[in-house]
Parts: sequence; structure tokens; C-alpha cells
Amino acid sequence: MANDATPPTQERRGPAEPLPASEAPFDAIGLARHLLRSVRSGALATIDAADGTPFASLVTIATDSDGTPLMLLSRLSAHTRNLDKDPRASLLFSVGGKGDPLAHPRLTVTGRAARTDKPRIRERFLARHPKAKLYADFPDFGFFTLAPSAGHLNGGFAKAATLTPQELLLDLTGAEAVVAGERGAVEHMNADHADALALYAAGAGEAGTGWRLTGLDPEGLDLMAGERTARVPYPEPVRDMGSLRKVLVAMAAAARAADTPQPEA
Repeated sequence: MANDATPPTQERRGPAEPLPASEAPFDAIGLARHLLRSVRSGALATIDAADGTPFASLVTIATDSDGTPLMLLSRLSAHTRNLDKDPRASLLFSVGGKGDPLAHPRLTVTGRAARTDKPRIRERFLARHPKAKLYADFPDFGFFTLAPSAGHLNGGFAKAATLTPQELLLDLTGAEAVVAGERGAVEHMNADHADALALYAAGAGEAGTGWRLTGLDPEGLDLMAGERTARVPYPEPVRDMGSLRKVLVAMAAAARAADTPQPEA
């Protein structure tokens, strides 16, 4: 006897759409900003000037005070020639690690690249990549920013989110004093407070000594020891140098207390 039952229609499922960062069930904004600040090299994708083919290459990366990605590029490179014709580009930030590389978080930032000669950009990039001082002033090299238009975060299995430029970058309104005082604070900390920097790094899960401060902003510190990096967020954002000093003193005191063995009861 024929079965008259009609099987339910199977709808074809399209690709899953990532949630906006504000709706994600994890701290998508915090993770994206951490990747921006901690990754020192990544894949730069440009559009081939000849036929529009996507072209990917490896570049070194730093960030401006607000998190804007920075690059030092040679005009002799194919990606620079591509950007001169079409500034649209994207950068992939990926920390990597042991095991399946797709299990680790990564961030793609799309936007438009532009040349810049601002002294602060040069200082922040070279602080993050000191070896680049050897060639940064060659006439064929120049600094670039990537003004974000969007971010796509993959935080690992079943963790994906999209971000707006406002979610990727810091609003520096009211924090101009921190930006202006950054270089002096960095030099002071590196000269006189290496012990505190090691405590900050340990608090962020990075052991060892030899840590140097490469930059700071209203949300945290950027540290480096050799090729290792550490992003250390403050307990709360700061907007002036007085607040910064208080937060750094409190963070060092808390780290020392946590590192001191407690007497047995």
C-alpha cells in the first residue's frame, strides 16, 4: 500500500550569520581589542592593481592610541602599489598556538589604508618593532594607517561576531592628556619600574622578566619581551595622567600582594 504521507520539506540552510558584537554571548569587543593590541604581524589583503585579484602578503602591525592598525610598507612591494591604486584592504590578526589553528581566536579588520607622516605613528610603530629603525627612514618606506570599516571576529568554535568601527576603536574624547603624556610615561616606566612591568605581565598570564612597555592608552598597557607580547588592561579606563598613576600603583600593589605567600592559619 502506497504511503500517502508527504515528507516534510527540508529547507536548505545557508551560511550562519555572525551576531553583532553587542548581542554575542561572550565579550566580543574585549577579545577583538585584545587581538588588535597583542598581534605584531598579520596577513594584509589588497586588490591587485592589474586585474583585481585578491592579493595577500605578510606585514608587521602596531596600533595607534585608539587601536587603529599601523603598518610600515615599502613602495617597492606589490601590496603598496595595490594600495596606491585602491586603498581598500583587510588585515588578519591571529595569535596562533598549539593544536588546531582554527581553534584559536582571530580577527579580520576591513577598511581603507592611507599614508601618514605623523610623528606619533612613527613612535608607536617603532616602539613595537624596534628592529624596523634600521630601515624606517629609507626613502622607499612609509607609514600607513588602516581606518576600519568593520571587524569580523572568530573567537573559536561557535564564537563569531561582527564589529563596527566604534566597537573596534577607543573613543579618545576627554583622554587627550593620556595620549599626549604617553611617551614620557613609557620612558619613565622602562627606566625606573622594570619590576612593576614584570608584575603586570605576570598578572596577564605572562611569566618571565625583561618586559618593556611599548605603549599605553586609556584602556591598558602594551608590553613586550623579545618576541613575546602582553596586553594588560586596567581595572577601569583612565582619562588623565593622575588617574593613570593611581591605577598603575594599585595594580602593582595588588600583584605584589597576590605574589606574597600567605601565612598558614
